[in-house]
Amino acid sequence: MSTGTSDTGATRRSELERNLEHYVRYLTLERGRSVHTIAAYRRDLAGYLDYLADHGVTESGAVSFSHVQAYVESLQGVATTVARKVSSIKNFHRYLVDEKVVIDDVSARVVPPALPARLPQALSIAEVQSLLEAVSGDDPPALRDRALLEFLYATGARISEALTLTLDDIVDETLRTAAAIRVTGKGNKQRIVPVGSYARAALDAYLTRARPMLVARHGRATPMVFVGNRGAALSRQNAWLILRRAAEKAGVSRAISPHTLRHSFATHVLGGGADIRVVQELLGHSSVSTTQIYTKVTIDTLREVYQSAHPRAR
Repeated sequence: MSTGTSDTGATRRSELERNLEHYVRYLTLERGRSVHTIAAYRRDLAGYLDYLADHGVTESGAVSFSHVQAYVESLQGVATTVARKVSSIKNFHRYLVDEKVVIDDVSARVVPPALPARLPQALSIAEVQSLLEAVSGDDPPALRDRALLEFLYATGARISEALTLTLDDIVDETLRTAAAIRVTGKGNKQRIVPVGSYARAALDAYLTRARPMLVARHGRATPMVFVGNRGAALSRQNAWLILRRAAEKAGVSRAISPHTLRHSFATHVLGGGADIRVVQELLGHSSVSTTQIYTKVTIDTLREVYQSAHPRAR
């Protein structure tokens, strides 16, 4: 990143760079952003500040709308990456206004690039059934893997929500009686999600016959429901491996991720007649517009079935 130079020749940071460091500390200490999120913000804004410095702008008050707009127009690459960088820039400028470093938000009128509408790829019900049945066996890892995949499909939970699930979230008697589990989602928001009989049976088998054996290998208690082969909390990477191994065994050739089960859950529940507001609550979406993408998936599926089944559809 470009820097200013003092009269004595010693290198120093520009005022904009110092404000970036203040912003990073704010995100870390006050907003509690993750290490990965902080690193992404820093990378995005470092490139932006380099651009400004190359154009002779090193003070927050000297940045204009035209500077921001010109930089955004210069960005190339995948639309989602460009949109993320624009979001980072706009958040930074809003921070400068909130902290009274500047009066006006010069990025307010900057419009991020339009993202192409991408429909989630959902598995068919038969594919999900094959995937779940591919995980079999009575050894502890197999019981855990089946419980994890059953839980993800039964609840539509994000993988991060599954991996942060604690024993307190499912041991509470009122939740057990209601066949539901407490899930903590984005923004630390909690919701109660129902759990079907297959997932309950898989969880019960795992918790009673497998998890105690896995935790004993670690020698230290953990509140997390899902643990790895050595007894510590299950990692995101290992969760992906569990799913990929099951997909290979089931003969599911398309690329899938833990989020695929979330997409499949939403698509199948909507296809079964659930109200979109109910699905919104089950998924933990703050806006129903986020959930509406699944109605498009369902309509497309209905159209395909209609065209293949009706004698006068084509």
